[in-house]
Amino acid sequence: MYEKEDKRAMDLALITAKQVFELFILILCGVVIGKIKMVNEEGKGMLSNLLIYFVVPFMIINSYMSGYNAEILKNMGRMLFYSILTICIGMALSIGITFLMKKEVRGIIRFATTFSNAAYMGFPLIQAMYGSEGVLYASVYVTVFNILLWTVGIVYVSESMSFKELLKKIVTCPPIISVAVGLVIFLARIPVADVLKDTFNVVGGMNTPLSMIITGITISQFPLLSILKDKRVYFTVILRMFIIPVICTLVMYLIHAHGMVAVITIILEACPCAAITTLFAIKFGHDQKLAVGAVTLSTLISIITLPCLALLAGEIIM
Repeated sequence: MYEKEDKRAMDLALITAKQVFELFILILCGVVIGKIKMVNEEGKGMLSNLLIYFVVPFMIINSYMSGYNAEILKNMGRMLFYSILTICIGMALSIGITFLMKKEVRGIIRFATTFSNAAYMGFPLIQAMYGSEGVLYASVYVTVFNILLWTVGIVYVSESMSFKELLKKIVTCPPIISVAVGLVIFLARIPVADVLKDTFNVVGGMNTPLSMIITGITISQFPLLSILKDKRVYFTVILRMFIIPVICTLVMYLIHAHGMVAVITIILEACPCAAITTLFAIKFGHDQKLAVGAVTLSTLISIITLPCLALLAGEIIM
């Protein structure tokens, strides 16, 4: 019995390592594209808009076209609970550990450590590992993620945004709108023609290469050596990539969480710092070098940490 469990855990780690390595190659392609100036800052912005407002919504809605299934609905409920639990654990750890830090740096560190790159890196990884059903569960996590990002995340870095502005950000967020549309299709059991399913599948399939290339282009714009000299970057990355995912995994074990939904939650929680961390640092006047360093270094080491976390999750909650 234990040998079978060990084999399943190792298989999960190897699958994760393979998928992360493939994503890493795409990131390197993005780095090359950025270094040779094939795509400039304006072009990167246009690609990001294409991804967020077109490709990701198609991918999410496509995941809800699998047809109504009571077991899937039950798993979505579990995913909702696990998502709230793990993100809140990360939030509590971030606030507690940075409590005595200077105000000018603790906000962006809290943001970088609370919010993972679940959309840019998590979606492609889950899509590759578990297909459309995995993306459906991942979309639940990203819905919780986005609500907290535009509420708690804003509080971390600024107290100037009004409730009305926050609400507008949440209800106009493309992934949240996509989940709402997908839920209507799923719960109302609306039949979808095969030609539409195929179209949504093809467009949604663009998510993986596009998101990783954009990540690579972003990394190419900043000098890696200067980033590696900043001790605050290492502190942020250790908290984001090691401490929070490991504690979340142990908590999931203690509450007897298990199966694919639990593993997906841990993988999404173990992703690098959210790419939007840099944008928030720019917008709200925080340390851009720290933000870029955290995003870049956490993305680079994720090729090692994600398979290790998958192995740990496979051992104790699979």
